[in-house]
Amino acid sequence: MKKATLFAAFLSCAALSRGVCASGFLAAEENASGLGVAYAGAAASADNVGTLYYNPAGLTQLSGAQLSVGLVGAQSRYEFDNDGSVGLVGGEGGQAGQWRGLPHVYASWPVNADLSLGLGISSPYSLDMEYDDDWLGRDMGARAQLSSLNINPALAYRISDRVSVGLGLNYQQIRLKTALNAMRDSDTDGAWGWNAGALFTLSPEMRLGLAYRSGMEYRLEADAASVLQAFPGVDARGRFKTPDVFSLSVWQQISERWEAMGDISWVNWERVDGYDHGSWRLSWGAAYAYNERWKSKFGIAYDRSPIRAADRAVLLPDAHRLWLAVGGQYRFGKYATLDFGYAYQRAREARIDQAQGAGLRLRGNYDASGHVIGVQYNQGF
Repeated sequence: MKKATLFAAFLSCAALSRGVCASGFLAAEENASGLGVAYAGAAASADNVGTLYYNPAGLTQLSGAQLSVGLVGAQSRYEFDNDGSVGLVGGEGGQAGQWRGLPHVYASWPVNADLSLGLGISSPYSLDMEYDDDWLGRDMGARAQLSSLNINPALAYRISDRVSVGLGLNYQQIRLKTALNAMRDSDTDGAWGWNAGALFTLSPEMRLGLAYRSGMEYRLEADAASVLQAFPGVDARGRFKTPDVFSLSVWQQISERWEAMGDISWVNWERVDGYDHGSWRLSWGAAYAYNERWKSKFGIAYDRSPIRAADRAVLLPDAHRLWLAVGGQYRFGKYATLDFGYAYQRAREARIDQAQGAGLRLRGNYDASGHVIGVQYNQGF
């Protein structure tokens, strides 16, 4: 009866899960519980069923059936400062970054003491950029909106008290809308991928996680003058790829009240058209338990962008960024918790020098920052 109730609740929440942004257009925010520690230790913490996305092997650490429902909201601020543009007329575009909402839902069921099944719905890729109507670079890009829906069934198996492994299958649908001045185009496609991980319990107080998530390839219906090609990563045939992601995480219970976690992730952007190198993300976080009910969290992270100055485009003016995060957790009795968090992102100044036709050139600098807020409810059964 409890499993049937959990399944019904999961299906009702799944209908909400449609679509911010870490390096490039890849979103780190696939649950809200990790936001307070800047997603440090995401592949090793395994403190709720949201671990399914970051490392499915973590499902073996959960007791009983589990449900997590959460929402992350983010606003990125991109403001262009014109500095030497040639042959272009108009304004500087205003604040181009838009608010984005990202719901997510995860559930897991133990089959026996060693085998667990799970299902997750999230949005790994997200972007929303829109300039003012008089934007001087409107012929290079006026708007880009990328959203995704990822459905991820997974299983995890405990090989021994120290080693667990996990494997997931992913069906992901993306939708890309772009605009150049008055011309607009959009298309939707789906693709299959997979994710896997291993979790090593080095001691009762320490876990190490290794995880991999595959890239995917989409075919967008682009004509010869496709507006979609203005978005970095879409080639002349309308082919669009996403990168592979490798992660190494550690979690440690330092004392009765303190826990610490760290993470390093490598994103293989080289498999994506228009990118000639990968990027990495480094994060560290800690949590302090005041008592049995309240826990505080804080973290710091550095995202290295895959976009070099020579390749920067107006629809994705990305740059290296620093995260500063805080959050907390409140426990409702033995089986339920509420996590919440906030992160401020500050990006380095991003220089752009983009040509458009004969004698036209956009030159200037982007000032970028962002705010991320999230809340997540976790229920055990």
